Amino acid sequence: MQLRSLRIFEAVCESRSFGAAAQSLHTVQSNVTAHIKKLEDEIGSLLLERTSPVYPTSAGQTLRHYARQMLQAHDQALAQLQAPRLAPGQVVGKLRIGSMETTAALRLPYLLTRLRARQPGLDLELSAQPTAVLLAELRAGNIDCAFINGTAPDPHLRSWKVFREELVLVSSQPLPGLPTAEEFSASVFLAFKQGCSYRQRIELLMASRGVSAVRIMELGMLDTILGCVAAGMGYALLSRALVEAQQQRFAVHCTSLPQDLAWVDTCFVAGSAPGWSPALRAFAELLDLQGQATTGPEDQPTGPAAQS
Repeated sequence: MQLRSLRIFEAVCESRSFGAAAQSLHTVQSNVTAHIKKLEDEIGSLLLERTSPVYPTSAGQTLRHYARQMLQAHDQALAQLQAPRLAPGQVVGKLRIGSMETTAALRLPYLLTRLRARQPGLDLELSAQPTAVLLAELRAGNIDCAFINGTAPDPHLRSWKVFREELVLVSSQPLPGLPTAEEFSASVFLAFKQGCSYRQRIELLMASRGVSAVRIMELGMLDTILGCVAAGMGYALLSRALVEAQQQRFAVHCTSLPQDLAWVDTCFVAGSAPGWSPALRAFAELLDLQGQATTGPEDQPTGPAAQS
């Protein structure tokens, strides 16, 4: 199997389209089709269902797993060999990071800037998604690590607490306290997509206030949520630090929640440490992960104590 064929195969799986894969690789669709057919002839199995969108068969899923490993190993070896003057402790390659949008907006700019300063040879990719989506992407191997709310409910993933956030009720006007059940019932909450862990806190808050049903509107993006809250459309639950950082841009106010609902942990989640790439290890060293992972066996990286 040629690496070129495997790279084209991965592009088709990623884009779910022969045409989109050809466009991303700057080639013609007939070339993509020829490479896929060559792979299928070599393996003796159908690799892709020619539907719209295209998706891999069972054999295709198996090949994709190994193709990613081979392509990553090739790219890392090539980068190392092409960078003979790399300073001690420097790594090259790509690091694919997933994060909740709130963490991406508040916490990651500083961290990624520091990582870039330490490791100028790294290429960084950031995907902002709800926690449930990030876990699925991590299991599928589409990202290398993620920042999620709480620990990962998966024995194959390791979790380290890195940040502690206080959630607050965000509104367009200052509030003397939490609204009444009647006021909440007549209002809506503005939230991220389904799978966002903060939505569970909305439901818990409503239950604690005696509200049996709550209307939640999905707006998807942080700026949209804050803008609509500022315009008086409804309430939101966000971290206090994030709201305070955005108050110069959006005229919003925050009200404290009951202590049992207010505090949430943001965890750094990744697979088993022995399988980490040099890029992921460099990021873990920057985070200074402390002690044992909150899930999984004793395979965490070594390093100084973390500060959240």
